Amino acid sequence: MGEKIIEPRAVSGFPEWLPEEEIEFQRLLEIIRQGFERFGFTPIETPAAELLDVLASKGEINKQIYGLSRPNAAEEEKETDLALRFDLTVPLARYVAMNFGKLAFPFRRYQIQKVWRGERPQKGRFREFYQCDIDVVGNETLDPLNDAEIPAIIYEIFMKMQIGEFTIRMSNRKILQGYLAHNGISGEGVSEILRSIDRLPKTGMEAVRRDLSENLGLEEEIVGRLLELAGISGRGKSVVAQLSDNAVDHPRFAEGLHELNLLVDHLGALGVPESAYEIDLSITRGLDYYTGTVYETFLKSHPDLGSVCSGGRYDNLASHFTKQNLPGVGISIGLTRLFSYLLEAGAVKPGSSSKTQVLVAVLDRARLGEYFKVATLLRNGGVSTEVFLEDKKLKAQFKYADKKGIPCVLIAGEDEFAKGVWLIKNMKTGEQREIKQEEIVERISGGLS
Repeated sequence: MGEKIIEPRAVSGFPEWLPEEEIEFQRLLEIIRQGFERFGFTPIETPAAELLDVLASKGEINKQIYGLSRPNAAEEEKETDLALRFDLTVPLARYVAMNFGKLAFPFRRYQIQKVWRGERPQKGRFREFYQCDIDVVGNETLDPLNDAEIPAIIYEIFMKMQIGEFTIRMSNRKILQGYLAHNGISGEGVSEILRSIDRLPKTGMEAVRRDLSENLGLEEEIVGRLLELAGISGRGKSVVAQLSDNAVDHPRFAEGLHELNLLVDHLGALGVPESAYEIDLSITRGLDYYTGTVYETFLKSHPDLGSVCSGGRYDNLASHFTKQNLPGVGISIGLTRLFSYLLEAGAVKPGSSSKTQVLVAVLDRARLGEYFKVATLLRNGGVSTEVFLEDKKLKAQFKYADKKGIPCVLIAGEDEFAKGVWLIKNMKTGEQREIKQEEIVERISGGLS
């Protein structure tokens, strides 16, 4: 009896793409990487595994953490204190705390790595996915001007992605916090209220109004005024003027309004047109982690997708790991979720299943050395080149190039070798032309560019 065949099956929530899809995914990933680097962010990587007590310091998603173990290890050797990271923020906090004396502050880092979460398998939710994060971390203080630069980074990246029109929606949590504090509301009550406000776009005004008054016990007058503030939205100086007209006498409100004004003041100079952003006081980001400016980015053609890039300002990155006060501001792009959605919606179009630019066809296996030599010349000239090494007819080699989307095939048989030329075939048009051997690299690299 032969060896039993195991049915191939993938784990749900752990995505994998076909080659042409992966190439498109990597293209978007590279746009993000280059965008981060153009704004002066430095790459770091942290290990996939962290100590469980380090990851658990964040608290709120402990149930989603994947622990690591060795099933066949002896009982005394089994490791139960390691786990896979569920985001890049906790590893960053640990990294900065450990390397505090070696880093230049403000510390501008980007990190593009996979994270793992024990999500319930469902459409659009992944258990393994890429996060693309940037953070500017200060030592004790961080100028709010850093907040103004973040939308410019988002704008540049999403423009280069060419995946449709988008809107960067921004707010400052201090404004609503200041209003609530002015009315004697503080502590956990503020967090619950802001979480309710954050649901406005999804559940609507009346549902939030009921929640604030019936479940959270706010007086009708306070609810009405709060929803009026949360309903303020617009672009440029007009929204700042609206907020100024509705200001309350509390330092936190004044601070939030000042920071929002600072942000709006500089967006134009940073290359962000008014058509690309909106100040929207209903954007509060449900996490208490955020303390000031917050951002969410939405694709206009795909509103059901939700925010595709979000983040904001926080007071202290690493309070669990160090006594140093490390304020910061950052954003995260969940590229796996975004790409999966756009792929299904047909908004991204995978092309070739190969990054090969030239296929060298082999007609005479006795002259493999010459085929290899021309491939080496092309590679040294910066042209991605593949030699067809299977013993098959030229027609099969063309079919292979066509299926992989390789744009041109280089051909030489007995006649071409005798004349010192090669034939180059354009796989899209079917056109063939002769090239002298000494001109191959120049002609092909010039034609491809």
